[in-house]
This record gives sequence, structure tokens and C-alpha cells, in this order.
Amino acid sequence: MIEATTAEFAIAVMLDLIIGDPRWLPHPVEGIGFLVRRFERLLRRIMPYERAAGSVLVFMVLSVSLVFTAATLRWGRSPVAVYWIFSCLALRSLDQHALRVIEALRSGNLNVARNLVGQIVGRDTDKLSENEITRAVFETVAENLSDGIVAPLFFLALAGIPGMVAYKAINTMDSMIGYKNESYIRFGWAAARLDDLANYMPARITAGFIVLSAALLRLRWRSAAAIILRDARLQPSPNAGYPEAALAGALGVQLGGLNYYFGCPVHKPFLGDPIDELQWSRFATVRWLTYGVAAFSYLALGIWLQF
Repeated sequence: MIEATTAEFAIAVMLDLIIGDPRWLPHPVEGIGFLVRRFERLLRRIMPYERAAGSVLVFMVLSVSLVFTAATLRWGRSPVAVYWIFSCLALRSLDQHALRVIEALRSGNLNVARNLVGQIVGRDTDKLSENEITRAVFETVAENLSDGIVAPLFFLALAGIPGMVAYKAINTMDSMIGYKNESYIRFGWAAARLDDLANYMPARITAGFIVLSAALLRLRWRSAAAIILRDARLQPSPNAGYPEAALAGALGVQLGGLNYYFGCPVHKPFLGDPIDELQWSRFATVRWLTYGVAAFSYLALGIWLQF
């Protein structure tokens, strides 16, 4: 296992906070996406059984990702290690994407907000109301606290830098082929199931960190804990409900409800109680919780790296 040093981790975190994901810097997700598209075209042609083909794709993408990461770490240990850790984190990117949507709502530019939120969520956004856009932002921030911060760090601790990159490969494959539509319900089965497994612990840790952050910020942390226990398992996703329920409880709002995917309505169970109205102005509190979760994550990994 190729572990990170405390210095490499600290530098990577600072880079993520300062510059996020600059367009001029090659990103691992782009390379992983390229592999997924190429392997999908190849395997669909040569393998008639979609589940088997999708499973082979997962194995191939993970193998290439692991081998390539391990090989690059032999070229220049510290700079390359910092690059991999930094590029697998997405705190500033998540915050800035969400903030742009909220700023569009603040300016009354509903169509702009719909277009922007469509870049960070999988649901149809062309007809969303202001309230629905706000809900979409809050839900995706909650879920991506796990996908973009806690889970990569969890796998960095568990399996070193190659494990962190492997997690990003799993998450990217799920976002590309893990859909439950006719094209991918069978082909993307392995990617979706592996993503569920990979996120099982991180999603629950994220929910716990939201509760801790809510307590630190003097929000409804008891309600957050209660809503996790009551509502998290109601979601069709085995993982997304945990951070979403925690956020809903901490804010005293209700998330979930009707979404459209590829024109088809999907009603997800409600999470939380509508004590307060769901308004974009609450995003300032969401940001505090976001950075609170990140701080707890960094602290936990920093302590782990000392042993």
C-alpha cells in the first residue's frame, strides 16, 4: 500500500481549498471517463451479455487506474502524491458549483439557475421551480460531501493513494453507466452495485460528521441524529439518504419528493420535517456545515496518518 505522508496530505488539502479543479490541469476523472467510453464501445460489440460486459468494464477500468497510479508514484514521489490526493478531493469545486446556482437564484435568473444546477445533478432541470432548484442543490451538496470529501479520504486511509484513485474510478463509472434506464440497467449493474458497496461506510460517516458540525454550529444536531435514524433508510439508494437526512434534520427542512429523470417521474420519500421553509437563503448555513464536515474529515485523517 502506497500511503500518503502528513505533509503531502496537508499540501493537497490546501491546493484543493485554494484552486479547486482548474481547467488547465489534467484531471483523473477525465482519463477515467475516456477509459469507460472506449471500453464500453468495445465490450458492447464483442460481448452479448450486458451484465458480464459491464462487469468486465469495471475490472478493466479499476485495473488500469490502479496500475497507472502506482506507476506514476515511482516517478516523483511527493509531487505526484500531492497531485493524486489534491485531484481526488472536491471541496472547493462542490462549494463553488453550488454557490453559482444560489447566486443565480438570488439574482432572479431562474433559467440560468436551471442550467447551472443541471451540471451537478442527474435529474431533469429544465422545468424546476425556485424551491425545487434549492432542494436539488441541498441534496447534491449533502450527497457529494460523501462522494467528494469523506469517501476519498476514507479510501486514502484504508488503501493508500491507489485506493483513493480506485474509489474515484468507481464513483465515475457509476455516474456514467450506473443509470436505471433501458440502456444501462444491465450493463451498469456491476458499477452501480460496487459504488453502493464503496460508499456504505463513508455515507454513514458523513452523516455523523454533519451531526457533529451541527452541534458545533448550534444547529439542530439532535434532530439531525433523529432524522437519520427515522428516514435515511427510506431512500431507494442505500447510501444517499444518510447525509441528506442529516442535512435535512440539521436545517429543520424537508428534502426528497418528486423528481424527473429522462422525462420519467420518480417520487423519492421525504426526509426530515418541514419546520422551516426550504429557501435558497439557507445555503449560507449549508456552507458552514460543508466546511465543518471537511474539517472533521481532515482532522480524522491527519490523526490516522500519525499512526
